Parts: sequence; structure tokens; C-alpha cells
Amino acid sequence: MAEYLSPGVYVEEYDSSSRAIEGVGTSTAGFVGMAVKGPVEGAPQFVSSYAEFTRRFGGYLNEFTHGEYRFLAPAVEQFFANGGTRCFVMRVAPKDAKEASASAGVLTIKAADPGVWGNRIQVFFETQQQKKFQLMEKVADAVYKAKNFAGLREGDIVCAGEEYNRVESIFDDQITFSKDFEADYVDAALVPKKVIHIVAFGITVRYGDTVEIYNGLNFNAVSPDYIGTRMAGSALVKIDVTPSGNIGNPVAEILGEGNEAGTIVLAGGTDGNIDRVNAGTFIGVDGGPGKRTGIQAFLENNLVSMMAVPGVTTPEVLISLISHCENLKSRFAVMDMPRDMADLKELGDFRGMFDSTYAAMYHPWLQSFDRSTEKNAFFPPSGAVMGIYAKTDVERGVHKAPANETVACTGLNINFGKAEQDILNPQGINLIRALPGQGIRVWGARTASSNASFKYVNVRRLFIYVEESIKANTNWVVFEPNDQTLWTRVGMSISGFLNTMWRNGMFAGATPEESYFVDIGPTTMTQDDIQNGRLICNIGIAPSRPAEFVIFRVTQFTAEAGGGEE
Repeated sequence: MAEYLSPGVYVEEYDSSSRAIEGVGTSTAGFVGMAVKGPVEGAPQFVSSYAEFTRRFGGYLNEFTHGEYRFLAPAVEQFFANGGTRCFVMRVAPKDAKEASASAGVLTIKAADPGVWGNRIQVFFETQQQKKFQLMEKVADAVYKAKNFAGLREGDIVCAGEEYNRVESIFDDQITFSKDFEADYVDAALVPKKVIHIVAFGITVRYGDTVEIYNGLNFNAVSPDYIGTRMAGSALVKIDVTPSGNIGNPVAEILGEGNEAGTIVLAGGTDGNIDRVNAGTFIGVDGGPGKRTGIQAFLENNLVSMMAVPGVTTPEVLISLISHCENLKSRFAVMDMPRDMADLKELGDFRGMFDSTYAAMYHPWLQSFDRSTEKNAFFPPSGAVMGIYAKTDVERGVHKAPANETVACTGLNINFGKAEQDILNPQGINLIRALPGQGIRVWGARTASSNASFKYVNVRRLFIYVEESIKANTNWVVFEPNDQTLWTRVGMSISGFLNTMWRNGMFAGATPEESYFVDIGPTTMTQDDIQNGRLICNIGIAPSRPAEFVIFRVTQFTAEAGGGEE
């Protein structure tokens, strides 16, 4: 409350208007699977193109080494090929996968992530002489007055001729070294012939076409150029230093006495035993922030709106994925079915293991080019389907069913017809079909649910969109006085948001009254609710449902004889 202590005119502003609600994004996908490289613990990594995926996670995995678990890379590629624009990726690996490593002198170097990819990392070292300065006068043993020694820090290694020394302290223009120089390096001339150099070293880390260059490094822990500080952000290696305390060439501390340059190749990296991969590998472990793996890692991500574990059809993994989406209520699971499953009863039984409005199943698998074998192969449809989800959301809106859209592929491993779909579609199995003259299309839009209210994918995703948008834009309400003024502002904010959606054709109904309602006030809250800090707002929306069955009824029309004008 403002204070009025002296006579005068006071002008004040107050906020009585509604707050606009901005819709959240619905086109960001999440993937979990095996990759060549990449972190296996922590938050999922953002990827905006397949080229970026290959830089961060590598390319296609080999069928002979990873078998049925190799489909992450092709799924991500198909996601972008079918209209996706951004996704998050979480790599998983067997528990016995190891990082490539090498020990050299005071350094232990490890690949940033486990896998055989690390065995191709090369690390090149070279000695570097950097800034030089001159000693003007010897004050005492190992104490000198110096000139132009900007950038020199306590703990730095210096060299004069063939002698190495270490700076112990700097005070004004005086430098104290660890020991006295054997030769006389004092030179007060305007153009000195005797100078002292700061000694550092450079590291070049190479993996394929990826190169990281670090110049001016040292072992001085208080220096901004300390190797542990400068290389902490390396995407290729992790460095561990065991200081020796010796005074000498830092590269010799790594490669051995007398070496001023050299190369180390990491070794010992493995992808782990693929036979030890089980459902737990993909489900992951919730070890807390920064320590989560697998599906659990997406607890740290609030941006994805759809998720898949490409090619993995283990029921335990799919149930975990569905539970993840149901618990967070902000994302939708896209699931694959076993590749060679064609029997209608087996397909129905597999579908019958799940019942959720937060998931959908797609079949069969898609034929596309396999970059690892350089020939066509069949890949799970989940990546391509999520790309179609994203494209439909951007071009039409989340209210549009992501079906009757072409798929960027060259064939299907099973060609289902109308007779099979007559049986599978009511069960909630969305088929991808090759339609004559129309290409290969997603020909189903049902959830894996027995709940008729959320039979269609677009209905559930529309509700996710509305709920998350309201949740993300009403934080300002918390701790406001719970009175009629607040109720009116909240009602106006939500009504304005829903009205915009209605105008964009996202709801059924010819008028706003037929499309949605917002009820907040004494009819939604008791005095007990208000006294306990609860603000309750009831919202109803009429989602538009797809025209799944288009029926044209045709009858015979015969003009009556003599019906013409006279």
C-alpha cells in the first residue's frame, strides 16, 4: 500500500486486465535408444536436424552388432524427413559398456562417453612458448625485478634457455621463483637479448571430422588456462590430472622426459554385451537430477510433447513409456509393434496388453535406405509418425488428426488391405497403407484406449495442449487475493484463449457457447476451499473429431414424364 505523507498529486498504476495465454509447443519429440556415442546419463540432448544428430550421437548402428536395438538413428532421420523440426534424444547402453581411455604421465584421458567410438580418438600434444618478459635486476636469491610480465601468474612454469623454473610469488615488480637460475638472465637493455618465456602446451583432440583445439594450457590450478578448467567443456574427452609438483616442460610430464610433442590414441572402449540388454536398459533409473537414465531422463525435460523408443516392442518398456506419459500428462507415446507380426489375432493380443488414452500404436514397418548396409531395410514407423504429428501441428493445428498423410518411405514390410483394417482399426491399431495412386499413408488415428471419449489421437493431444497452455500461463495467479476480482481476471484470460482456439476451428460448435465454457466463482468453490487457499475453475471444451467414416448415400433419380414446361 502506497504511503501519502505530504500534500500533492499521486499517480499510480494498477493491473486490472486479463493476462493473455500463449499456446505451448506440441511438435517437439523425445527419443530413447542406442547410438554410436553420446551421454547415457543426465538430461536428454536437443537435436534440430539429422546432421546435428550424427555430430552428437553418430550415425547408423550395425545390424550384426546391435540387432533389434539399432533403430534410433533411422527413426530420428525419418522424423526430420517427415516434417519434424526439433527433438530431444537420450542414449542408452549396456551396463558393461566402457569408455576408451589412456594414461600418460600426469594425465588420465577418457572418452566423454562409453563405446568403441572412443578408440578412434587421437590426442596430440605440443610445447608452446608464449609471452616473454625480461629480468631487470636480481634483488636476492631467486628474487628479481621484472618488466612487462603482464599475464604471468603465481604457479606458472617459465623457461630461460634450457632452464625451467616456477613462479612462487609476485609482488609489485618483483618475482620470486622456486629456485635461482644457474645462468645470469638479467638484461636491462632497451632491446634485451636475454628473456624469460612462459611455458604452456597445446592439445588437439580429433575424432573423425570433429576437431577440438586448446592452446595455452598449463598445470597451474589457479590459472584460467588450467587444463582441467579449459577442457571441462570438451565433447570428446574427459581429463583427470595428478599433479607431480615437478618443474619442467609440461609436455614431458605427460609424454616422458625429452619429449616436446607427441600423440596418444585412446583404447579399451566397448559398446558392452548386447546380450545383457533388457527392459531396464531402456526404462532407466531415476538417480536424481543429472543422474537419470533411459526414459526416466525425460523427467528433467518439460518441452517434449510426444515420445517413442523406436523398434523396442518389449511390453515392459512400452508400459513404462505409457506410465511416464500418463503420470506427467504432458506428452503422448507413439509405439511400434513387432516387425514380422502379421497374424490378426497376435496383433490384437499385443494391442490388448495396453489401455491408455496417452498412447497410440502403428504398424507395419517402413522400407527405407539403410546407411549402414547401403541397401533398403525395414525400420519402425514411430519416428516417421512423430514427424507427421509435428508437421500436422504446424500446418493445421493439434486439433487435426495426424492421419491421411503421406509417409516418406519406399515400401512396407506387410501390405495390409481393407479387410484386415476392418478388424484392426476398431481395436485401436493404426495401419500404414499403400493406397493406389496416393502413395503410402497413415490410415488411422486412434488411441490405444477403450475410453470412447478419447478414442482419437487428436482429441487427447488437444486436451494436453489446452491443459499445458493454461498451466504454463497462469502462474501469476498464485498468492493473489482469492476474491471476485481475481476470479473475473482468470475467467477472462482463459475465455480469451479458448475463444481464439474456437475462431481457428479447433473446437466443434457454431458459437462460443456451443464450443466451450469457463466457470469460476461461488459455483465452483465453497468457503472451505477459499479458506484453504484453493481457487477452482471448471473448463469444458468440445473437441472436433475426425471424419473417420465418410458416407455418401446415393439413390436413383428419375425425371417424371411430361414434367417439362409448356
